Amino acid sequence: MKTGKPPMKAIEVEHLSKVYPGGIKAVDDISFDVEEGEVWGFLGPNGAGKTTTIRMIITLGLPTSGSIKVFGIDVSRDSARVRSMLGYVPQAVSVDGDLTAYENLLIFSKLFDVKKADRPDRIKEALDYMGLSERADDLVKHFSGGMMRRLEIAESLVNRPKILFLDEPSIGLDPASRLKTWGYIKKLNSEYGVTIFITTHDMEEADELCDRLAIMNQGKIAVSGAPEDLKRSIGGDLVTVKTSARPPSTVPADLGTVTEVEDYSLKILTANGEAALPQIIDYLRNQGVAIKGISLSTPSLDDVFMKYTSAGRDTRGSFRETREARKAFERRAR
Repeated sequence: MKTGKPPMKAIEVEHLSKVYPGGIKAVDDISFDVEEGEVWGFLGPNGAGKTTTIRMIITLGLPTSGSIKVFGIDVSRDSARVRSMLGYVPQAVSVDGDLTAYENLLIFSKLFDVKKADRPDRIKEALDYMGLSERADDLVKHFSGGMMRRLEIAESLVNRPKILFLDEPSIGLDPASRLKTWGYIKKLNSEYGVTIFITTHDMEEADELCDRLAIMNQGKIAVSGAPEDLKRSIGGDLVTVKTSARPPSTVPADLGTVTEVEDYSLKILTANGEAALPQIIDYLRNQGVAIKGISLSTPSLDDVFMKYTSAGRDTRGSFRETREARKAFERRAR
């Protein structure tokens, strides 16, 4: 969300560490901040320390050292006040299929101590906002996966959080539901001004939603920044040209650098592939080289992820971890 005033820090993490018995260091002296109104991504392979970090932010775990502040409030000193500002939507399904949408939200509003007089309006507002008003009295077990996800986000709106944590928000959804969920997340951020903290293994999702992100690996922040900056940091665009004869082994420096030459293929690394593409075509034609095909590939967040992490991706995560985190968070929020 963009406003005229400088944003304050929604989350400030400084020199945070978590060491488990036996000297196992899950989080190793990390620091980062999330601005108010920002969509922040937290990426990394399983076991990188993401879950441990988030549990400490949402007051479900104690740091070994370092500090965490949420809107300037020290988490270790006033955890109840911090919890009142947070919403959490886990990866695992958390709604009750044998209840209606309205009943699910009513239970959630009671868990978060929403005043009885305010509950009907809060629930109606959340259902309206997530496009579920017409299904308010339907059993949730008849909902699609996308509708269930929207209902979970609606739950989190009942207590009007200032920061919403979304764990794998579109996992398991079909493409249409996935895009619709992304749209609601963007709308929630831009219209409600909610700061959103996303964990995901879907690099396309991170690229689409996040203003900034951090990639964690082996307990440390490996790299952080805006998606476009991170993609640019690992190199330029790659132009691949298929030719009918052996291509030249070099091209003018202003077009880029040849990285590979095969019998009928030429690969050129260039700073701006779209701008260089017509110039490369003209140059090769002027050299008498017939072009059979040409393609352009740009660096992706997948490339960034693979560069800065040492483990493969596992998109499944841990059902038990997310289920227990959700239950503990609700319990402590009462």
